[in-house]
Amino acid sequence: METILITGGAGFIGSNLVRLALAETAASLVIVDKLTYAGSLNNLEDVLHNPRVTFSRTDIAEQTAVAELFRTYRPQAVVNCAAETHVDRSIDNPWPFVETNLIGTFYLLEAARKYAASLDAQGQFRFLHVSTDEVYGSLGPGGSFSESSPYTPNSPYSASKASADHFVRAYYETYGLQTVITSCSNNYGPYQFPEKLIPLMILNALEGQPLPIYGDGQHVRDWLHVEDHCRGILLALRQGKSGEQYNIGGGSERTNRAVVEQVCTILEELLPALKNAALKKRGITAYADLVTCVTDRPGHDRRYAIDATKIRTQLGWRPRYTFEQGLAQTVRWYVDNRRWCEAIGADRYNRARLGLGAAPLTKDRS
Repeated sequence: METILITGGAGFIGSNLVRLALAETAASLVIVDKLTYAGSLNNLEDVLHNPRVTFSRTDIAEQTAVAELFRTYRPQAVVNCAAETHVDRSIDNPWPFVETNLIGTFYLLEAARKYAASLDAQGQFRFLHVSTDEVYGSLGPGGSFSESSPYTPNSPYSASKASADHFVRAYYETYGLQTVITSCSNNYGPYQFPEKLIPLMILNALEGQPLPIYGDGQHVRDWLHVEDHCRGILLALRQGKSGEQYNIGGGSERTNRAVVEQVCTILEELLPALKNAALKKRGITAYADLVTCVTDRPGHDRRYAIDATKIRTQLGWRPRYTFEQGLAQTVRWYVDNRRWCEAIGADRYNRARLGLGAAPLTKDRS
C-alpha cells in the first residue's frame, strides 16, 4: 500500500487534505506536525483512529528527526503543507517563518534526495511542495498571476515561501528529485485558525465584537475553498509533471469589505442579530454595524488573482464550490462547531490585532 507523508497535517490545509486523501485514495498517511499554535490534534480528532493514519509529532526544522521519518516510514510521496502562514505574525517576528518555511523545507528536500537515491527505480518517489500566490507580490487593477510571473515577495512570510520554492526547483534541476510545486490563492473553509479573515469575522460577529478591516477594505483576494485546493494538490501529486509548478485559484476575486459584508448577510440568515444575545446586550441590531476600518498593515499587497489555466487544461482540475456556496458552508460550520472554536483558541490566540511590527525580533519559536 502506498504511503504518503503529509507535513503540517494537523493544520488547516493539511487536516483537510488528510480527510480528502482518506476518502479518495487507498494510501496510508503519515501525518507529521510540530503542533504549534495553529496545528492541533483537535483538527484530526475524527481521523486519528483510522488504521491508515499514523501521527508523528515532529518539527521539520530538526534535521535528524526528518531523516528518521524517511527511514521509519519509507513513503512513496511527501506533501509539504508545513508552514507558518500568517502575514501579520511574520511582520511581528520573521524568524519562525525562516525556520519552518525555508530551513524546514531544505531539511525535507535533503532527506528526500538521499532517500530517493536509495530506491531501486527512479521515479518511485515524489515531493509536492505547497506554496502560495503571495510569492508573486501585488497586482494592479488588472491581470493575474501565472506560473511564469516573476517572484516579488513583499512580506517576510512570502519571502520565506519564495525562498523555499526556489530550493524545490533547484533540487529538481540539480539532483533530479521528482518535485512539483502548487501555488494557491487565499484558502477558506472548515478548521481554519481564527487569526485569518473569514473565521475571525465569523467568531467576532457571533460574540458582538468589532469586525476590523484593514485600510479602506478594498484589498482584493482570489478565494479558494480548501477542499477544492486539496483536490488540486492530490491531482498534481498523481498527474503533475515533475519539475513543474501549478497555480490553483478559485476565480473568485472579492474585496475584503465585500467578504465581510457577505459573512454578515449569511449570519443574519442563520442567527439574526436581533436574536443574538451578545449583540442585544450592546444594543446592536445588525452584524454589519460591527464593521470598522483600522490602520492598514505594513506592506499590504493590494490585489492577488490566480490564472489557473495550466492546471485546468493539463490536469482537468475544476473547483466544485462557488464562493457563495463555499462561504455559506463555512459560516455554518463555524456556527455549528463552537466547541472546536473554543478548544482551538484556548490559551493560543485572543483575536488581538497582530502585524503592527512593534515586537522586537527574536528567535523565539513559540
